[in-house]
Amino acid sequence: MLRGRWRTAGSALARVLLVWAVSTLTMLLLAAVLPDFRLQPDPGGAGGDSITRVGLTAAWGAGAFGLLSALVWPVLVRALLLVPALVLGLLVFFLNGSLLLLALDLIPDGRGEAAPETAVVVAAVMSAVASATSTALAVRDDEAYRRRLYRLADRKRRRQRRAGASGASESAPGLVFLQFDGVGYEVLRRAAGAGLMPTVAGWLDRTHRVTSWRTDWSSQTGASQLGILHGSNFDVPAFRWYEKDTGEIVVCNRPSSAAALERRARARTGDRGLLTLDGASRGNLFSGGADQLALVLSVSARRGRGNRSRAGYFAYFSDPANAVRTFLSFVAEVAREIGQSVRARVRKTSPRVSRGGLYPAIRAFATVVERDVVVAAVIGDMLAGRAAVYADLVAYDEVAHHSGPRGRDTDQVLARLDRSLALIARVAEHAPRTYRVVLLSDHGQSPGETFLGRYGLTLKDLVRAGCGLPVSRRAGRTHSGAEARAAVRTALHRPVEAAAEQARPVRGPEPVVLASGNLGLVSFPAVPGRATRERIERDHPALLSTLAGHPGVGFLLVDGQVLGPGGAVARLSVPGEAEELLAAFGPGAAAAVRRTDAFPHVADIMVNSAYDPGSGAVHAFEEQIGSHGGLGGEQGHPFLMWPTVLSEPEGELVGAESVHALLRHWLRETEDGPQVPVEVPVEVPVEDHRPEGVQSGTLPSAQVAGQDENR
Repeated sequence: MLRGRWRTAGSALARVLLVWAVSTLTMLLLAAVLPDFRLQPDPGGAGGDSITRVGLTAAWGAGAFGLLSALVWPVLVRALLLVPALVLGLLVFFLNGSLLLLALDLIPDGRGEAAPETAVVVAAVMSAVASATSTALAVRDDEAYRRRLYRLADRKRRRQRRAGASGASESAPGLVFLQFDGVGYEVLRRAAGAGLMPTVAGWLDRTHRVTSWRTDWSSQTGASQLGILHGSNFDVPAFRWYEKDTGEIVVCNRPSSAAALERRARARTGDRGLLTLDGASRGNLFSGGADQLALVLSVSARRGRGNRSRAGYFAYFSDPANAVRTFLSFVAEVAREIGQSVRARVRKTSPRVSRGGLYPAIRAFATVVERDVVVAAVIGDMLAGRAAVYADLVAYDEVAHHSGPRGRDTDQVLARLDRSLALIARVAEHAPRTYRVVLLSDHGQSPGETFLGRYGLTLKDLVRAGCGLPVSRRAGRTHSGAEARAAVRTALHRPVEAAAEQARPVRGPEPVVLASGNLGLVSFPAVPGRATRERIERDHPALLSTLAGHPGVGFLLVDGQVLGPGGAVARLSVPGEAEELLAAFGPGAAAAVRRTDAFPHVADIMVNSAYDPGSGAVHAFEEQIGSHGGLGGEQGHPFLMWPTVLSEPEGELVGAESVHALLRHWLRETEDGPQVPVEVPVEVPVEDHRPEGVQSGTLPSAQVAGQDENR
């Protein structure tokens, strides 16, 4: 045992010395290349130091910088957690440069000197090189790597026990639920078959199965994730809606609204959520009852110690190399989006929406920063041995809104999501318990030209015209309200409400018109309770016929009745009528509408856009050429992919609440059922988005099973 400890200590010392040597060489090279960085008093004159002296100076500076990075850096990042996340990401470079300047000041006789802007560059390069060297050495010494990960996990578990945290038995497998936001069933199947997602394809060939499930009428993250994590999405008619009893507009990606919706779901079910027992919630709108939270919107509005959602930023940015890597990827993604947008304009791609302004930065945040932080948090959860983890990766959804659900832009995002999945599977090998990874999505996306682009007016314009109200000659745009924008504003500590939604609508004769993808909602604040069809036709005789007869509108829901083109009417209370009228929208459309009709806060008029079954196209009432929120096409058919060691779903999965019930069953099954860990080594390349201590390379994927072609 003593010999083993000496061997371990010797191996660790050798790695430290090698990293130090590489850092020294890097500093020497940078001093030779950069004019404002020197390691000797007079490098060009006769009094210059010898090569040996310069080397010793570089070694001193590299050692001091490494020591300061290890001891001071985590303290600095923790002290700056109240700084907005994106600002923290930029401060990383300046703080790292400051540490280098301090390290150079520690060199005897003042031989080290650098201009402040040069110090930032030198520090970034040295951090990246040191991280890469540590990674390469750890990969060569796999046993040392495993021991280090286990020590980290043991340390976290001991802290949890001292804090009195309860958890499931670590002899039972854990479950990791990864939500690929907006990825539809057919999109996943196509990407796996085309080689865009080799990890997913490998799993489907061996130990995983996949099926589609059907969303509720409100096919969007707020309704789906609330139902999946908390078991109830009752009274969530859309992404945003007006509530007459409070006079407020509820928006699912607004922190205060998300917190209220979570409280309502808990009150209805009497349960905290799916992740109550030793769970972690990462990058989600809702907590799921988890104690471990990072980037969770429903708690982001809290003040003080109760808000732990930003802890994920500390866990990630505590390694300066992570900040350097993420920043460079962020800049590359901004450039990629600008290039793709220019190419779309030059080629006059249609349909097309505006992608200027801050959108390139918002896209880069969703596809790089949020992805990296969430993946790092999931890796930390697995190393800590937590029983259940649910994480949302929003990259595809954000890009698809502006580029369309299928194409070169989204294909690149899917490939990077697959590499993140491969990295998570690689780390699972070193976790203190076996993990089973379940992939799922909350909705799909349907393509199509926007309502404004196709018809030259917004839904609000059409409603005002039907009410006999003045309509602006210049049609305004209904901006997209995708989840990534809320995440960016929250990271910047800015309120997420748009200006028009901050104020309570005036209780007057003018209607409140809101858009949720291709689902529109019209409410009359002056009418108490839900307006009847008779009241609407009396107050606004032309409105319903104007809406139902418009070619961009598929159907309306008004007071228990479905109104379609050509004066068609179907009463929900009469079996078969709604099924016939809504047949083009697919199986279950009438049941989804009937369920929404029973919601207390359903709008006076619910408007679903037209749907073309041949092309799968819809018309979003927002500025999105890939949309979701209502009925029509792939938006209502997300996927669920699970290891075959778990039991199969019984029958068709209809609604997010049914998915919640199945995931709960799997959690109970892993706690109490037979443990069948099986490993099939499959070499899959991974992309390097790891936190400190997690290595790159190839990974043996989890066991995977045959694909069910008929689901």
